[in-house]
Amino acid sequence: MTLTVKTHWHRPDFTLSVDMAFPSQGITALFGRSGCGKTSLFRVISGLERVADTYVSFQGRAWQSNAQFVPLHHRRIGFVFQEASLLEHLSVRDNLLYGYRRTPEAERRLQLDEVTDLLAIKPLLNRRIHEISGGQRQRVALGRALLSSPQLLLLDEPFAALDSATKNEIIPYVREMTNRWAIPVILVSHDVREVEQLADYVALMEEGTVRSLDTLEQTMRDPHSPLFREVEPATVLSGNVTAQSGPRIFQISDGTCTWLTHSPRPLTINESVRCQVKASDVAIALQPLQGISIRNQFVAVVESLGNEQGGPVLLKLENGHLIFADISEEAVDELRLKVGQSVIALIKSAAILV
Repeated sequence: MTLTVKTHWHRPDFTLSVDMAFPSQGITALFGRSGCGKTSLFRVISGLERVADTYVSFQGRAWQSNAQFVPLHHRRIGFVFQEASLLEHLSVRDNLLYGYRRTPEAERRLQLDEVTDLLAIKPLLNRRIHEISGGQRQRVALGRALLSSPQLLLLDEPFAALDSATKNEIIPYVREMTNRWAIPVILVSHDVREVEQLADYVALMEEGTVRSLDTLEQTMRDPHSPLFREVEPATVLSGNVTAQSGPRIFQISDGTCTWLTHSPRPLTINESVRCQVKASDVAIALQPLQGISIRNQFVAVVESLGNEQGGPVLLKLENGHLIFADISEEAVDELRLKVGQSVIALIKSAAILV
């Protein structure tokens, strides 16, 4: 079952033209530059805009067609926006229960205790909104959306107003809540790092249309993807924390490969994490090296040496993950690299970002 959207919304200054079936599981990121149509599509999906000649269905139920229009409050959608938009005159508890109390009892799937435990906001329940931080407000906003027991969560630039440290604090909660309760999420973002950390699927938007929809891994295989238009190509390695080997140094494993990383935040054993590896932080050797400070040395195979547009070398690790290595043409020639060749990928632990 999928989320299907067909619309041609023409306005004097902009046209949104989409005919797409989006996955109804995991997190799908709508990614693109400002003004590409992400928020317009978001508003069509939610029913915030009633656009003529539009069809929207979710899990087999039509939300909008030429014959009918299901209003927003009957679509059972949870929202989180850039600003938390909490009710200042209510306590944290009453903000959380605002949607819960308006959800029919038979449709309530989530309860206050389990949501506050997951989001680590139980100690805040009796506080007023002005007494909590920006990051705590966004967690309360997430909790309020979850307690309406939504079929679908729509997150519109939910971290844009937060500093990087606070953003990194909240992202694991979003990932955990979608994993635990299997609620599909549409995430609107223009931040590559957010997409890398959260998305299972990426819909690349340009000039009012969806140019492509693919898995995160497939999207990131192309160093010339719009995802990397303003940042260098990178790869995501996913695994679980298996050990801590020093202050802020953790061992991560996916069952086949194991690597060390520095983390700016505390990690717990068995925690699922995604690690970013930039192409410029990967070096290549022809054999394992001794007497070197680089802690991560992966056996890899050369998949490609770039293409006619140039670009980094593409390597495949033993676990099947693909990583980019941004090395010079002179280095490629000196090492006599060729497709299919076995090499060693070298990555400093401090360069693998959690």
